[in-house]
Amino acid sequence: MAEALMKGLISSGEATPQEIIASEIVPARRDQIAKDLGVTTVPDNKGVAMEAKVIVLAVKPNIVALVLDELKNLLTPEHLIISIAAGVKISFIESHLNEGVRVIRVMPNQPCLVGASASGFALGTSARKEDKELVQRILDSVGVAFALEEKLLDAVTGLSGSGPAYVYIMIEAMADGGVLAGLPRDVSMTLAAQTVLGAAKTVLETKGHPAQFKDMVTSPAGTTIEGVRVLEEAAVRGAFIEAVEAGARKSLELGKN
Repeated sequence: MAEALMKGLISSGEATPQEIIASEIVPARRDQIAKDLGVTTVPDNKGVAMEAKVIVLAVKPNIVALVLDELKNLLTPEHLIISIAAGVKISFIESHLNEGVRVIRVMPNQPCLVGASASGFALGTSARKEDKELVQRILDSVGVAFALEEKLLDAVTGLSGSGPAYVYIMIEAMADGGVLAGLPRDVSMTLAAQTVLGAAKTVLETKGHPAQFKDMVTSPAGTTIEGVRVLEEAAVRGAFIEAVEAGARKSLELGKN
């Protein structure tokens, strides 16, 4: 995810490779990142904190405290910490920092890897207007993003954070259906994925309601309405709603632990 953000920053012109420094403890991975992106890489986090004023905290949630405690003496109110650690609340991050260090918590999602992320972010106690604008630009460079109250990031987790998995299941199932109907596997998979992409682009670019476009495709007594009937009988719509709600609820539970 951190690599995807670096790629987005560079491709959008928000930063040059010379302005980015990244830490990576695995030597081979560190060398590969430097080679692929042209950024400076170092073997430890302190090297980043001493050089950069904007730091993206892209580590597993269970080691956030360890990393912040290591860097605490190096971080000042001149630093902005952008955390993408899932479920780790702003209050927890701030409790491991000196007073005044600026924090913004981000909930990105996996399609960040291909520049199509859907993110939400929330500002910490000391975050400034210019910090919000910077994070907005960074996240917009790899997709779309919305500034929200932190309590809504659980809903973002349930929807766009977990949502790609639901869409992958749908693509796989649609492709299986195409194979069942006689299509070659590779053709069926491409048609299924492109169909999802095309439908999403239609909603995003026209700003129309999905139901409007669904009705345009469902001709009277046609093939589509027959398929829609099957989906409604299987309660697929309700299952998607419940899946998003379950993900949001689980995110809330994780944040309490």
